[in-house]
Amino acid sequence: QVRFAASLEYDGTDFYGWQSQSHARNVQDCVEKALSAVAACRVATVCAGRTDAGVHACGQVIHFDSGSARTPREWLFGANAHLPADVCLRWVRRTAGDFHARTDALRRHYRYVILNDATRSALLRTRSTRVHQPLDARLMHDAAQALAGEHDFSAYRSAGCRSKTPVRRVEFVRVHRGGRFVYIDICANAFLQHMVRNIAGVLIAIGRGERPAGWAAQVLAGRDRRAGGVTSPGTGLYLVAVEYGKRHSFPAAVAAPQF
Repeated sequence: QVRFAASLEYDGTDFYGWQSQSHARNVQDCVEKALSAVAACRVATVCAGRTDAGVHACGQVIHFDSGSARTPREWLFGANAHLPADVCLRWVRRTAGDFHARTDALRRHYRYVILNDATRSALLRTRSTRVHQPLDARLMHDAAQALAGEHDFSAYRSAGCRSKTPVRRVEFVRVHRGGRFVYIDICANAFLQHMVRNIAGVLIAIGRGERPAGWAAQVLAGRDRRAGGVTSPGTGLYLVAVEYGKRHSFPAAVAAPQF
């Protein structure tokens, strides 16, 4: 058995998240079916981070094992030939036998894209989240700095989150405006279920002037999800990149989506 690492890009619009499930279309089943076709036997995958329904990725990372005599190039082009149009492999690399896409990840980067416009977009309806009220991106950025560092993020995870600990280390949160768009970039060692979408919901409320800048810190300190406001839609969320140590020499991630 040889272990391979691969990077994935997908449009999450028509997927009910990453994880395999019998009742709905998901990314994992599509990828495993394609890889199994190339291998001519069953191939199972492990991903760096499970994404929710509607969430996109331009830098998801997986690993898989196979005894089939296939080169990385054959895996790449063979799998892409069997994958649907809304998911593809970006690269495939042979890696150490003990590499693990999830537990070896040092940091994960997400971007949340907000279309801040009074008029809806027909083209970007599944690629961004629209907020029609004016947003103060600078105020959102300043408020978000309270979330940097290692904290108990109980107030920012879903009620059904099964993680053993709510403690995560956020490397940075940055909010900036680019024309009609407001971008929230967040990097952490790992994320809880719905964590980025819940953070986005709090920051949007602050940016609209519905809550004071200190509310993000108050929600964090309260450790109560019920005090955290709405969960923003998955349509604006992208898993941009997963970082690993120098021992794993992988290609650089593609650029974060910018409209």
